[in-house]
Amino acid sequence: MGNGADYILKLKPWSLSTFMAAFLAVVFAATMQEVLASFGATLYFAAFFPAILMASLLGGVPAGIFAAVLAIPIVWWAFMPPIFEFNPLTREDYDSLAIFVLCSSLLICFSHLYREALAIRMKFPGESDLTRRLPN
Repeated sequence: MGNGADYILKLKPWSLSTFMAAFLAVVFAATMQEVLASFGATLYFAAFFPAILMASLLGGVPAGIFAAVLAIPIVWWAFMPPIFEFNPLTREDYDSLAIFVLCSSLLICFSHLYREALAIRMKFPGESDLTRRLPN
């Protein structure tokens, strides 16, 4: 396995560094979302999905959940009209939030499965699908 796989598994899920990485990913996503919004894009959560994926891959489930929970008030305050105000949400806003929570949950679950598979692969580095013989 390469150095990237080693680095992913060296980060502990509840460490401060993983939460800082998740926070920085959300800040970068908010910046990218502002750039997209300046071009007229109305997909409020578009830039936050890669941030949640990266936070989940690097820091595990806690960092992914932290990034997703942090993204919701940022989007509500900074990108949903009226901008820079917390106003009651419309039905469309609730639908957007529900879809965001569902998709974020799936990203976090798949990232968790990837981390577990990577840990198993690192534990048994010599075995692969090609060299393993299954009994008939």
